[in-house]
Amino acid sequence: MAKLIKKEEPTLLWSDDGSHLKPKTKVEEPVVPDQTQLRVRIEKKGRGGKSVTVVYELPDNPTYFKNLTKKLKAKCATGGSFKGDSIEIQGERKEQVVALLQQEGFKVKVSGG
Repeated sequence: MAKLIKKEEPTLLWSDDGSHLKPKTKVEEPVVPDQTQLRVRIEKKGRGGKSVTVVYELPDNPTYFKNLTKKLKAKCATGGSFKGDSIEIQGERKEQVVALLQQEGFKVKVSGG
């Protein structure tokens, strides 16, 4: 006859005070428009032939650039998004975006043709 071996139940341990969570220590860089250079280009590749104006080489401050994306979308009267390290505005609006960024005080460099 076979012996039945009882499985030992694992001991569970948890904490309700949140001490097991790692604190978020990410500090956003302050954005000083006079000292910040942004680059602007038009992209079509991988977008079904549609053009998108891309602002890239952004400093690490997502909240500031989310608000800037909102302003750009409103001024250009078009859609767009903020994705991690770049702002995408729908359509070929390079001149308009460059002018708006310069009004905000940024140094802007145009890439591509």
